[in-house]
Amino acid sequence: MYLIEESQIPDAALPVARLRDHLRLGSGFTEDSLQDDLLEGFLRAAIAAVEARTGKALIVRDFLCSLQRWRDVTGQVLPIAPVGAVSQVTLVDRFGAGTVVPSDRYMLAVDSEAPSLRPVGTVLPPVPQYGSVEVRFTAGMAVAFGDLPADLAQAVMLLAAHYYEYRDETALSAGCMPFGVSSLIARYRPVRLGFGA
Repeated sequence: MYLIEESQIPDAALPVARLRDHLRLGSGFTEDSLQDDLLEGFLRAAIAAVEARTGKALIVRDFLCSLQRWRDVTGQVLPIAPVGAVSQVTLVDRFGAGTVVPSDRYMLAVDSEAPSLRPVGTVLPPVPQYGSVEVRFTAGMAVAFGDLPADLAQAVMLLAAHYYEYRDETALSAGCMPFGVSSLIARYRPVRLGFGA
């Protein structure tokens, strides 16, 4: 399974001024925006890290999910939530030719944790042998950063500030995330149930 971000978060949606204030960077100078590109990069990295840990798209944008086969022909769980709409399902043969599946053959089962593509009928359309299926959809919790839940917005700010303050640090272990950020996103992380749960 491949998940591709087809549209990026627009620069205007990034709270660069808010991060600048959070970092208490100097203001009132002619060069106030000198570090804006750097701050945008840290905000994008922080959003990506929070999305990876929570399995949720924070800002609404378009995605493409490519699969070699359905994991379950009675309903394919999509890899990120919340999904607002499925715009297109395309069956791609081994030569790369695509056939768009009519929208009356599937539906979106909305779920805040595990949204899925469900068949209208018994099973999803068969994937061509040696081919794939592409599902295009829109996902995200908010259109603007200011519309995010306060704890997620604060987690992004703290993580972006952490990236800024420790941008030269190379000794941190892989996967290291500040405790404050981890505690803010804890309730959004997917619950994995195993044997005995």
